Amino acid sequence: MALQCGIVGLPNVGKSTLFNCLSNAKAQSANFPFCTIEPNVGVITVPDERLNKLAELVHPARVVPTTVEIVDIAGLVKGASRGEGLGNKFLANIRETDAIIHVLRCFDDDNVTHVDGTVDPVRDKEVIDTELQLRDLETIESRIGRVQKQAAAGDREAKVAAEVYGRYRDALSRGKSARSVELLNKEEEKIAHELFLLTNKPVLYVCNVDDASAASGNAYVDAVREAVKDENAEILVVAAQTESEIAELETYEERQMFLAEIGLEESGVNRLIKAAYRLLNLETFLTAGPKEVKAWTYRKGSKAPQCAGVIHSDFERGFIRAEIIKYDDYIHYGSEAAVKEAGKMHTEGKDYVFQDGDIVVFRFNV
Repeated sequence: MALQCGIVGLPNVGKSTLFNCLSNAKAQSANFPFCTIEPNVGVITVPDERLNKLAELVHPARVVPTTVEIVDIAGLVKGASRGEGLGNKFLANIRETDAIIHVLRCFDDDNVTHVDGTVDPVRDKEVIDTELQLRDLETIESRIGRVQKQAAAGDREAKVAAEVYGRYRDALSRGKSARSVELLNKEEEKIAHELFLLTNKPVLYVCNVDDASAASGNAYVDAVREAVKDENAEILVVAAQTESEIAELETYEERQMFLAEIGLEESGVNRLIKAAYRLLNLETFLTAGPKEVKAWTYRKGSKAPQCAGVIHSDFERGFIRAEIIKYDDYIHYGSEAAVKEAGKMHTEGKDYVFQDGDIVVFRFNV
């Protein structure tokens, strides 16, 4: 399931430093704009404590976590929608992703230059928003005339499309992102999806702070919270430079000691990966046996046959049933056999909607 989150932001806000912490694919990190030209793609392991708990009970030959793809996209600048700073290429890279991680600089450091000379994360956010909105407005303007003509000729589907396009154009013209437009039904959602608007992608704001602000944030973070309070978007506070130092430590114990010293229970990188996973509307089901304990990714809301198809297309094609154990029950009783004996395993058919953490055995016939 190759869904991707794209890391965006102005140059020199810490995107590539953060990406390097996330991935073994080392992006160049330097104190000058545009040090990232081609998008770097990292396949990132999703932390999941449930795998370790299951492994302690099952003693499998191997443990296999699931992954998410993160793309480090070069820094946007004012005028990108007109091609400034290689803008057309960068905007095309964003269009190919499924969600956006927007990194904002929330720290002072005279040794790290800012493209606009001063630190102001709200202004930086607005710069990026404006460029994406302008490109989306261009997309709408290029299509709305055609659907309006078709609507005037009596085409019912075109009438619906013209209405949706019009609402998007009004919002974008007022400096609002496409995600602020309320869609009324599945038909409108389908029309919106086919537009691939940049500002319709779900967004996560990452406030990159200094070491001292990693646990509680700072005034810059407070300003960002106020600016995005109506966007229904998650905000994470991460000290990217500190995270890079944590990543260099050899052992888990050393990393936990470092985190404790700065007042954190979990690294910002782990929190970011989990948030990116949620941002893509993804959840995990599990399989557990002597060969392996493994996490599998599926789209939230998927039914049993679709989840079976994540393992193999034959499982979906010949799906008979899914035998489900809830994670908490497995941990409580200690084994699959004990869960069965307690009557806690349940059998589900084609209409069962999977829940995050379900432990499953699929029965199929092809």
